[in-house]
Amino acid sequence: MLVCLWLFAADAALGNGDTVVLLACLALAAATGMFIFWVQYEEADFAPRRSRLDQLMDRRETIYENLRDLKFEYRAGKYAEKDYEEMKAAIETEAALVLADIDEETVQGVELNPGAPRRRAHGSREAE
Repeated sequence: MLVCLWLFAADAALGNGDTVVLLACLALAAATGMFIFWVQYEEADFAPRRSRLDQLMDRRETIYENLRDLKFEYRAGKYAEKDYEEMKAAIETEAALVLADIDEETVQGVELNPGAPRRRAHGSREAE
């Protein structure tokens, strides 16, 4: 807008008329509109969002991999037994928290979808 006012003042000083100023303002407005509204979409904009349960399952797998790696490195002699036990306890605590979150998410999912078939606990039998 300041450019338009400057062009209008310059045009008035030169006496060329309002046509040039009007065209310059329209061109500037069109360029501004294209800059603002011409959106370039990326593939990530249309990718499905991962649920919290999916994220927790991935985290669980990462923790299990960390436990396997820790055990391997301990057997290879990289860690003292005390350090190994401390790190193992920390990772197992984190695993327990993630598993609790997964249980909480699955319970919420069942509550949100009460018509869904329920799975029996492993090894349990229903009364006939």
